[in-house]
Amino acid sequence: MDLLLLGIAVLLTIFGLAMIASVSVFESYQLTARLTEKGLMSSPSNSYFLWRSSIHVFFGIIAMFFMAITPYRVWEKLAPILFLGTIFLLLLLFIPGLGNNYGSAHSWLQVFGFSLQPSEFLKLTLIFYLALWLQKREQLIGTLKEGFVPFCTLLILSTFLVAIQPDLGSFLVLSGIAVTMFFIAGGNIFHLMLGGTLAGVLGMPVILSKEYVRNRFDAFFTLLMNPDDPGIREGTGYQIIQAIIAIGSGGPFGVGYGRSIQKFGYLPEVQADMIFSAMAEELGFFRILIILVMYGILIARGYKIAREAPDRFGFLVATGITTWLALQSILNIFVNLSLFPLTGLTLPFISAGGSSLMTTLIGIGILLNISSYSTESAISERRPKRKMPSMRLRRA
Repeated sequence: MDLLLLGIAVLLTIFGLAMIASVSVFESYQLTARLTEKGLMSSPSNSYFLWRSSIHVFFGIIAMFFMAITPYRVWEKLAPILFLGTIFLLLLLFIPGLGNNYGSAHSWLQVFGFSLQPSEFLKLTLIFYLALWLQKREQLIGTLKEGFVPFCTLLILSTFLVAIQPDLGSFLVLSGIAVTMFFIAGGNIFHLMLGGTLAGVLGMPVILSKEYVRNRFDAFFTLLMNPDDPGIREGTGYQIIQAIIAIGSGGPFGVGYGRSIQKFGYLPEVQADMIFSAMAEELGFFRILIILVMYGILIARGYKIAREAPDRFGFLVATGITTWLALQSILNIFVNLSLFPLTGLTLPFISAGGSSLMTTLIGIGILLNISSYSTESAISERRPKRKMPSMRLRRA
């Protein structure tokens, strides 16, 4: 297995726990204080998110190692069932009593006291199903009628339920994964450009019809063109302004671990979507750069595993998983830097969030399994062939 990939994934996960322990103390106390008032807890605690994330890490690591020892070709057979099962879970979100709102999105499924985010699992099952579908249509991918049109239909059907939740971040990541896999499988670049243009023209009015999405885009462009606008700074742009203040306060070397000011109620979702800003405040530019380099190495190893995969299914799955981690990491960091409107995406491995961490570590486990076959195949190809000694005929 690719031990460097494994090591970086584990280090980032442990680092995530350390950051949650630091930045979530205020939010943990506020949440548990409200639960205590309702009689659901005996006393407030400042380690609520830490303990919950520790449980997520424990089960996530177990799932990662299980996937690492499970032959990845198993998922080729189970791909249709897993994909349809995830679509079924997405449909359950719209049944009263099962779906649960958090913020502005209707994305969580409440079952037996546990919350589950089906869109996170769709990222993985869509990769499985697309890999299966694309390898079966290998000779037709570049055509318009047999390749591009069926691909667009599949993408629309699989992401529609995510779009209407609405979950803009997951919708963008799912679309990015699908388009990348389609292109590297042999899709026509001109078809993709045409499809992207049509999606922008037809899709933007639908996206902007949601008030909260419209407010996010409005805040983003207003801060870009007129950052001193007091209405935006105290209104829809408040969260991103606080994120920028946190990042700027960190300077080269940070204010020190555990000494963030923004975590004390100033920066919303500090333990989840905006954890990168709190990290930058406490650690500073140079230490954050180390974390970014680790992400870069992890992505490079993922694409290396895809390139050396022993078959087309493994190649497509490894490419899809790596693209997913890369896109989600970039989008989250861009949002924290005010380079993209707010999306609600978590930072892989580090942000608090059970469904996100579980699926991320499962994806790493699958990459590790593919890498074990890839390495074995590569060694076999490079191993010199033994030649049988020639028998010489001796004259009697």
